Amino acid sequence: MADDIILETQGMTKEFAGFVAVSDVDLRVKRGTIHALIGPNGAGKTTCFNLLTKFLQPTRGRILYNGRDITAMKPADVARLGLVRSFQISAVFPHLTALENVRVALQRQHGNSFDFWRSKAVLDRFNGRARELLDDVGLSEFADTPAVEMPYGRKRALEIATTLALDPDMMLLDEPMAGMGHEDIDKVAALIKRISAKYTILMVEHNLNVVANLSDTITVLTRGKVLAEGDYATLTKDPRVKEAYLGAGHE
Repeated sequence: MADDIILETQGMTKEFAGFVAVSDVDLRVKRGTIHALIGPNGAGKTTCFNLLTKFLQPTRGRILYNGRDITAMKPADVARLGLVRSFQISAVFPHLTALENVRVALQRQHGNSFDFWRSKAVLDRFNGRARELLDDVGLSEFADTPAVEMPYGRKRALEIATTLALDPDMMLLDEPMAGMGHEDIDKVAALIKRISAKYTILMVEHNLNVVANLSDTITVLTRGKVLAEGDYATLTKDPRVKEAYLGAGHE
């Protein structure tokens, strides 16, 4: 269903020694959409991501994934449910090839992530799926290239491929365009749009052109609170958003 909510927070709050980093955040992400979380530095975006993926425990509030309360769960258990943050498995091995990196991620998905001692025949059973994933992210020609030798944008695509190897329902992408030039941004943006046909995506992204072109829904955070939510066209007309974010940093 188009209106099915895959991820929801209710009053999500995180305090650090009296400092309120995230305050009473209610977030609802629809299944099959690209949902962006934006805001100025210090708005609480990364803290929200850490709360959603359980690297931090909320001080108050609830987090629901597919209707299930995951507030008290551990990060690995949440990932097994299909809610995966890109960096959880995106630290690619620089001296392994693209194919080998995806194969390691597939081994992890099957419970054998560090079985490097296994026979080549056993490991090769992952090759077919690994090549499919590389093809999905446009990296077929880099299958035998060590990650360290790949262009930066292609390396980020490899990180997404290793994320997809965990067979998620929902992906959280933390600044996927960080450090990229225009050509790489265009390629990775096209990749994110393509994979959104199969996966729900929640992303933190500072590049507002990317946010405008990709996002179905945008939530604006400031000082740890939700300031506004809607599509890009609506938010650009909101004077509060202009003052807090778009007017200060819009390129």
